[in-house]
Amino acid sequence: MQKEQISVFDIFKIGIGPSSSHTLGPWRAAQQFTNLLSADGLLGDVVQVKILLYGSLAKTGKGHGTDIAILLGLTGGDPVTFDVNAIDSTIAVIKQSEKLTLGGSHEINFSYNDDLIFLFMESLPFHPNAVTFQAFLSSGKAFSATYYSIGGGFVVKEGENGSEKEQVDLPFPVEKASELLHWCLSTGLKVSEVVMENEAAWRKESETKKGILQHFQVIKECIYRGSHTGGFLPGGLDVARRAQKLNQRLIKGQTYTDYDSWVLAIRNGGNGFNYILDWVSCFALAVNEENAAFGRVVTAPTNGAAGVIPAVLQYFITFCDGYDEEKIIQFIACASEVGSIFKKGATISAAMGGCQAEIGVSSAMAAAALTECLGGSQRQVLMAAEIAMEHHLGLTCDPIGGLVQIPCIERNTMGAIKAITASQLALQSNPDKAKVSLDAVVNTMWETALDMNSKYKETSDGGLATNIPLSLPEC
Repeated sequence: MQKEQISVFDIFKIGIGPSSSHTLGPWRAAQQFTNLLSADGLLGDVVQVKILLYGSLAKTGKGHGTDIAILLGLTGGDPVTFDVNAIDSTIAVIKQSEKLTLGGSHEINFSYNDDLIFLFMESLPFHPNAVTFQAFLSSGKAFSATYYSIGGGFVVKEGENGSEKEQVDLPFPVEKASELLHWCLSTGLKVSEVVMENEAAWRKESETKKGILQHFQVIKECIYRGSHTGGFLPGGLDVARRAQKLNQRLIKGQTYTDYDSWVLAIRNGGNGFNYILDWVSCFALAVNEENAAFGRVVTAPTNGAAGVIPAVLQYFITFCDGYDEEKIIQFIACASEVGSIFKKGATISAAMGGCQAEIGVSSAMAAAALTECLGGSQRQVLMAAEIAMEHHLGLTCDPIGGLVQIPCIERNTMGAIKAITASQLALQSNPDKAKVSLDAVVNTMWETALDMNSKYKETSDGGLATNIPLSLPEC
């Protein structure tokens, strides 16, 4: 049986917050549905569209912006390029006019209250994140399709395997960490080098490097923007953004004009333990505050955990002399392989596995990448990933108010700090004496996910979500 083929650009995707599974995935599903209508020559015959949201998409959909994402996707907007500043006004026009321009070209009547249906008590068996699109045609016939948002922006259409890219002969097929280690030890290649060899089966190395650096550009802009934007996050919890004030306090009045001069100012400010720790928290807060505010981020491997890897990468750049394009490519490539192992062997969806599947996986990815970039051996790289995940096992997903804010934003700071600690432990350890393998912890994470009560899987039906009294405004 052919192994699942996952590219670095499957794990890292450019999109809009706040959730890869509840925002980016449904957005892509809506795009796929309109493309399907167009391909079948049916788009111009549509007179009405209804959207049915099931399970976790229904229960926390409004808090995660699922409704917004689907409407933007149906109108032909793309999360990579859509102007984030135009989201509110675009949705307002749709609601007020009760018109929807399907696929960007065919206008139909659309009632937000009647045609977008949240089925809170219904779930489909394949995955908790399900959406069905129904198109009613002028001929009286109906056309429908169901999609599952399985985490990290991955979307599977019912009846299909979800693979959207060309299947190729990878020189180093990997399903488990043990297979990755085999390839590394038999060839002498680093984890990142194995990744780059596999990526070459899809495209030229220069194109892969260019794409990774484009993703880094989005990460860099997100960190900088989030560190300089104050105010409160949307959604009704009145959560104050903290990264800006933390940045102002830590920068100690130094002047700078852009990202590069900002990095130099941070370096000049000191390198004590507390100073570095505070900056790592600032980097993570910045990204996830942007994510919560419908900003442009990179899934790493999800939106809810989008701040962990950028924070650790920024730590590497700022405090470990890592501001070098080849080192950044190495970091992101190595991280992607660890993320793909977790997706293949377990899940990266909080709706399937709780927050261990998001913050835990991202922390493992960051720990591995940092370890390789700091000179660790292949075994130490996998050991770092194992250590990081081991101390996230059982972490639940219980967002207050269904928003990717509390406890999600702070969890990114914790995941980043754990990743750095895991890397340091691995670098100071003999991996040959490790008692737990990365494959063992992946299996354990999946078993824990299967045992976890569904109320702790991104439904806001348990945990903090039900123990914090709230009075949120009606959406």
